[in-house]
Amino acid sequence: MSNVDNCEIYCFDEVKVKRLQGLLETVDISSITKMFKALADDTRMKIAYSLCEEDELCVCDVANITGSSLATASHHLRLLRNMGLAKYRKEGKLVFYSIDDEQIKQFILLAFAHSEEGKVYAR
Repeated sequence: MSNVDNCEIYCFDEVKVKRLQGLLETVDISSITKMFKALADDTRMKIAYSLCEEDELCVCDVANITGSSLATASHHLRLLRNMGLAKYRKEGKLVFYSIDDEQIKQFILLAFAHSEEGKVYAR
């Protein structure tokens, strides 16, 4: 019995294969993988989306938005910052976070827009 997901030949388009292998050697896959891993947590994605909707949020407000403790919110925000997805500033005893890069913001908003489109098609 044959598996329909497998090719029966070794390589169909060697030119494409070689070009893409070369391209993959020039890009930083691990940093992109780390970004996806950082956003692959429900709480962090809620935080990231909230930071896209509001330019800046205090750690205590993030905790209230996500229904988590200050320590948990701070932990997730720190991880997003360490991954280069968020930045922070201090104002007295308050710490405010925001998305660090407009492209990251657009990526997150696009993902949510795509998710909403999927709901329309699923009906």
